[in-house]
Amino acid sequence: MNEPSPAAAPRLMALGLFTSAYLAISAIVSSLRGNGEFVFYIVVMLILIGAILHVHRRVALTGGILWGLTIWGLLHMAGGLVPLPEGVPFNGDQRVLYSWWLIPNRLKYDQVVHAYGFGITTWMCWHILRTTLRDPSGVPPRPTFGLLVLCGAAGMGFGALNEVIEFFATLSLPNTNVGGYENTGWDLVSNLVGCVIAGVVIRAAARCARD
Repeated sequence: MNEPSPAAAPRLMALGLFTSAYLAISAIVSSLRGNGEFVFYIVVMLILIGAILHVHRRVALTGGILWGLTIWGLLHMAGGLVPLPEGVPFNGDQRVLYSWWLIPNRLKYDQVVHAYGFGITTWMCWHILRTTLRDPSGVPPRPTFGLLVLCGAAGMGFGALNEVIEFFATLSLPNTNVGGYENTGWDLVSNLVGCVIAGVVIRAAARCARD
């Protein structure tokens, strides 16, 4: 087991306070508005946080990965709860950040968040793989094309799991903002874009470190 160092405890506490604050605000706003969809997502997030903390105890995730994940959570909560002002173009029936057309009929806030989130997930998968595959002398593996494809596939797999969770939300909750088949397709495309970008950045960073 690769335990996080004691020096990391204050940074982990700051991250925990930040995450707890926006989840508490999201829970209050969701309850006041009767938004059952985001109460459901908050429960899912709490389960995911528990899973990530378990992984962190095993492989000591970096501060960048942990902050990247919690910012993703914040973007997700804001996406469903922050209303758009009048006149801002949006897609669907709910005037919230998730429906915002950043580029009308081309690019939505939702798609950017998907790409960002599953790019961070791919980075996390690479960190886990790099930590667990060290050779007996402690040297980590290089980010080869094959290993990065494996990490990207893992990121895409987690993205597909997200779509399964959203599917169950549509079955159990009325008036969700999940969208239809086309929206799911674009979500998966956005996930792929994020995973590919993460792989390119990891490979480029490794080359810069060697030079």
